[in-house]
Amino acid sequence: MDNINQKLLMSRQKLNALPFRKIAPNIVTMLALCAGVTSIRYTIGENWTKAVICIFIAALFDGLDGRVARMLKGSTKFGAELDSLSDFVSFGVAPAILIYQWALFDFPRFGWFFAILFVVGMAMRLARFNTMLDDEPQPEYWHHFFVGVPAPAAAALAIMPVMISFDFPEFETYVRSHAFCGALLCIVALLMVSRIPTFSTKKLKVPTWMFIPMMLIVAFFVNFVITQPWLTLGLMTVIYALSIPVSVLVFLHEKRTCEK
Repeated sequence: MDNINQKLLMSRQKLNALPFRKIAPNIVTMLALCAGVTSIRYTIGENWTKAVICIFIAALFDGLDGRVARMLKGSTKFGAELDSLSDFVSFGVAPAILIYQWALFDFPRFGWFFAILFVVGMAMRLARFNTMLDDEPQPEYWHHFFVGVPAPAAAALAIMPVMISFDFPEFETYVRSHAFCGALLCIVALLMVSRIPTFSTKKLKVPTWMFIPMMLIVAFFVNFVITQPWLTLGLMTVIYALSIPVSVLVFLHEKRTCEK
């Protein structure tokens, strides 16, 4: 009887109080969600610059919440579900509405179709990611790769035409065309739901001798983001797109090596 009372008391204490280490990652996730929703607000007002900035702020917070959870050992099932919902809004709905309002709103019948296709692709990608968490562990050669293009990278690829137009207005006519934006959304949606391996840095380990050069690279990157934000972010997005075929080749090599 005493054991039952003790268990009831412990369950009540769990319901009445949560340690801050379990709440902190959810706060970061909520900040990402707020940034994504705010991007939609700026898109409605045709403030394209702030809309794009909000999506990148959401990506920054999205990259932090998982690291905060691991650092504080505060990972929870609730946090994982909240993170997926935040990603769907910030990297699925917000970029789709941005591209639709920026380039596809006057494309009869097909403009909204491309936006919906991107959103559906994001939903399917996140749903698959959540189900894979419950599956058996993947082979070792998958540890440094994502299955398909991850949500933040897909959002950056989708809004790449907008970033190009900021620094290169002479190309705006081409990158703002219905054909280019519609095709881009289709390709990115397919990349999200595909099983193409793409590089992941979650388990990347930096050698000790690379620490100082890495810090210098980060310092240069921050400097360029401040002085030339759209050129830097646009260039990074292009480099990521070019890295996809490279990641496939590296994956196939590691797979052959592990299977020998």
